[in-house]
Parts: sequence; C-alpha cells; structure tokens
Amino acid sequence: MRVTHLGHSCLLVEASGVRVLVDPGAFSHGFEELTDLDAVLVTHQHVDHLDVERLPQLLEANDGARLVVEPETAAELTRAGIEAAPLHPGETLPLAGLTVTAVGGEHALIHTDVPRIGNTGFVLAEESGPRLFHPGDAIDTVPEGVDVLALPLAAPWSALKETVDFLRAVAPRSWFPIHEALLSDVGRGVFLRVGGSLAPEGSQRLELDGATQL
Repeated sequence: MRVTHLGHSCLLVEASGVRVLVDPGAFSHGFEELTDLDAVLVTHQHVDHLDVERLPQLLEANDGARLVVEPETAAELTRAGIEAAPLHPGETLPLAGLTVTAVGGEHALIHTDVPRIGNTGFVLAEESGPRLFHPGDAIDTVPEGVDVLALPLAAPWSALKETVDFLRAVAPRSWFPIHEALLSDVGRGVFLRVGGSLAPEGSQRLELDGATQL
C-alpha cells in the first residue's frame, strides 16, 4: 500500500492495483490533476474535506471512478447535481483487492451551538497488507486491527489531550499527521513533538514525503 498526502486531509491510496482518493478538500492541492482513479471517498461535507468547485473537474478526468461519500454528503451532492453513492457506517465497499469499511457516523462536537453533521471514517485494507484508518473529523470511534492511522492533528473540535488519547486507543504500529492546515510550521512542530512524546510505546510516526510505502 502506497499513500501520498496531498495536504490537510487529502490522501491518495494505491493498493492492489486500485487508486483511491480520500477527502479532496479546499485546503488540499494537486488532486484535480490525478487520473486513473477507481474511487473518490469523502468523509463529510465540510469544505476542507470536499471542494465542490473542483470535484466536477476531478470526476471528468476520471470517468468511471466511483464517488462514495458519507450519507448526508451524498444528499447534498445530489441536490447540487453531482451523483454520489452513500456509504453508511458498518457497510463495506469492495474495490478489487482493497476493501473500504465505513465507521463512525457523527462529526466531532465543535460547540453546543453548532449542529453536528454526519461523518464517516474509512478503514482501507488489503487482503494481505496493512489496514489504514482515515477518521475524517471524529476521534470517538476506534476500529480494531488498525496498522496505520491518519491522525487529525489540529482542529476547532479537538484538543491535544483528546488527540493523544485517540492515538493511544487506536494503538497503530505507525501513524502520520493530517488535518494540519490551520497550523503554522512552528505550531505543527509543537503538536508533533508533544504528541509524539505521548504516543503509545512502539508506535512510529511517519512523515509522508511523496508516495510512501506503508
């Protein structure tokens, strides 16, 4: 399994001859140039995870790619004239030798005055390879057997103490930061240094530089 981080929460995952793009949002760059995608997955409807302006260009360049998204997001895209298939928590999406399992269901609480929306995390697993977990914007669901965790580093809905507790609960053999567009370089370094020092024993932090083999 190879993973390329395209900024913030956007990942290109290549495994078993399948190319899957996760969360092509407004804070990410370069995804609209990709071709030969088999599927595009979206965890939820917030603009930093779904850029509706660039999505049509992406789909046009990848004719035949399946757009599979969180159910509330599917309804929003349908109203915008973009056909998308919903994937509910507990359901799976088989893609040749890669299986995508939907988990979670609800976005993390931002504030009691802000209505919560749907959020679907994705576990991407090869038959004989690693299990990668992209949680979207929620850290309250802990799937079993996660080998590699895409860890949301900073958001209006999280604090470092919660991020560390989530990392410890998942206890992956390795993890890498996502959802860090709101941080300066200095702030990112602080989060990584402190969070890394509190990570579970034996869990390795990865820095994705281009396409990285997991």
